[in-house]
Amino acid sequence: MSKINPDPFTTRPEIEGTFGVVTSTHWIATAVGMATLEKGGNAFDAGVAAAFTLQVVEPHLNGPGGDVPIIVHDVRRGRTEVICGQGPAPQRATIAHYRSEGLEMVPGTGLLAACVPGTFESWMLLLRDYGTLRLRDVLEPAIAYARDGYPLVERAAATIQTVEQLFRKHWTTSAAVYLPNNEVPKPGTLFTNKTLSETYARILQEAESAGSDRLAQIERARKAWSHGFVAEAIGEFCRTQEVMDVTGSPHRGVLSADDMARWQPSVEAPLTYDYGRYTVCKAGVWSQGPVMLQQLALLKGFELDGLDPAGPEFIHLQVECAKLAYADREKFYGDPNFTEIPIATLLSDAYNDERRKLISEKASLDFVPGSVEGFGSVVKLRRAEGHREAVGAMGAGEPTVGRFGEVRGDTVHFDIIDQAGNMISATPSGGWLQSSPVIPKLGFCLGSRAQMFWLEENHPAALAPGKRPRTTLSPTMALRDGEPYLSWGSPGGDQQDQWITQFFLRHVHAKMNLQEAIDAPAWHSEHFPISFWPRTARPGVLVVENRVPKASVDNLRSRGHIVETGPDWSEGRLTAASKIGRRRRAAANPRGMQGYAAGR
Repeated sequence: MSKINPDPFTTRPEIEGTFGVVTSTHWIATAVGMATLEKGGNAFDAGVAAAFTLQVVEPHLNGPGGDVPIIVHDVRRGRTEVICGQGPAPQRATIAHYRSEGLEMVPGTGLLAACVPGTFESWMLLLRDYGTLRLRDVLEPAIAYARDGYPLVERAAATIQTVEQLFRKHWTTSAAVYLPNNEVPKPGTLFTNKTLSETYARILQEAESAGSDRLAQIERARKAWSHGFVAEAIGEFCRTQEVMDVTGSPHRGVLSADDMARWQPSVEAPLTYDYGRYTVCKAGVWSQGPVMLQQLALLKGFELDGLDPAGPEFIHLQVECAKLAYADREKFYGDPNFTEIPIATLLSDAYNDERRKLISEKASLDFVPGSVEGFGSVVKLRRAEGHREAVGAMGAGEPTVGRFGEVRGDTVHFDIIDQAGNMISATPSGGWLQSSPVIPKLGFCLGSRAQMFWLEENHPAALAPGKRPRTTLSPTMALRDGEPYLSWGSPGGDQQDQWITQFFLRHVHAKMNLQEAIDAPAWHSEHFPISFWPRTARPGVLVVENRVPKASVDNLRSRGHIVETGPDWSEGRLTAASKIGRRRRAAANPRGMQGYAAGR
């Protein structure tokens, strides 16, 4: 009997072509990215255009005031590189200042949580040094959507409803944008942000006043942002406004125009780990990215080929390795420009051979960071006490996923590969509408990434002026047999490098294609402290999708995991793209209401 279509069911096909692929967290951004490729741009041009569009169409997930790590593979350079678009803490952001405000931790919302916005300068660096198009080519779609409107997705409307009273009582500049006609907009509403469109239109006008030279225009745009009217408006707002935040008290910001002018994004080599045929590339220890590499260093000691990727053994091993890697994240990670981080040791065979001995057939209920003499800090574990929902109305809590993985906001992702083989994976985030009040002169708000700092002097991630917070943002790229092969990532805060690792293991060991690996049942551990205010943990808790077989759930419980079951499609929001020879493939997440899309 012939089998016309022997492939397993997927929620959508893994797309394939030879021209190029774009996959992102919103269908409009994917369309803009593909249109950019089709008019002659490369993957990096398409990435900039998609990124600016995502700021407009997913304002509950990212914004101009946020931050971004970017991994690129440039065919001309012949190497993979990381662009660090994580802005640092302002010069006045000292532990002493925050303590003088009566704070034990950086608030999860408001102006005290703001770092230097990193996105605009990073996209300008990418366009200038890697791209080919003019600023107008990549910025016009975002300006048009902000000016003329786009259909508001359900989760954006729900996010606005969650913080409606905060906007009405305290953040009235946000109410002016996000409560048009004095009401919460309905899903599908053609939503506009005309002030944001005017901000970007003014930047474009100032850029083009520099003449016809592409590079001169980009430099003039950067000046308008970091040394011009944008920086001045941000500095004035932080200096003059007392803003209510999640602490229940108003605070002025410490970010200044001078902080904006001081900072530029940097380019660095990725951290890498060899796993069989694959070399996995991540951002450095100023991000949580290396926790994926640590998981792989632990997992390579187990035989995963042939295991059911929804079976209890597979899930148990990945989760137990994640617990150890994330414990090391809490103890050791920070900005390597300020503190030496023993990352070579943390990824070494000798270190992980010892750590692997801690993994048994039973679930660990203990929080067990490793030990590297002379490095790290004591981690004080704060247990969750069921107050995440209450702080949600103040725009804080765990902004990416709730208890059962449901979307609450904060992050977008895209992967693009062009015909020439250039690749980009980026995870823009921060500056979402619920992070702080809209700056009325600009139409966007500042981010809240500084909440990831500790107010403890001896911690590698302690707050300090000019220091980068240890972000959760974590794009990924991998070479196969030495050739650039795969880029992927996911929104999801602390869950990012759990879902990213699960996808990779399913693709490598279970031989699933990109879409199958995204569609497969997923899970996450809440064993370790979340990176967002209020920095709590739920030791031993493992949240799984309802599609994980009951037999697996029962077995995991028998091993000691505290298993909570969420909705069928609640875990992971991945996109992925790959290239083999001339072939380009891409896949996108079916979960949630964000309109994920892949195009070719």
